[in-house]
Amino acid sequence: MAWSATMIGALLGLGTQMYSNSLRKLPYMRHPWEHVLGMGLGAVFVNQLVKWDAKLKEDLDKMLEKAKAANERRYMDEDEG
Repeated sequence: MAWSATMIGALLGLGTQMYSNSLRKLPYMRHPWEHVLGMGLGAVFVNQLVKWDAKLKEDLDKMLEKAKAANERRYMDEDEG
């Protein structure tokens, strides 16, 4: 997954820079270092997004487990009382 996320981010960064140049009616590869920078930032952004999504799923699972345990305790207490 890391390889595909990196490639998607790099393409996102490259595409953003080329789109920016085309909107301003400049040559696509006017400053090549900007494309490299955009690819690097895009790769970092998408990789962080993937890590954040995994952490979010993990936290959600923990919260759902706590809620399930609290509901079970609540209903068990009502049955005993």
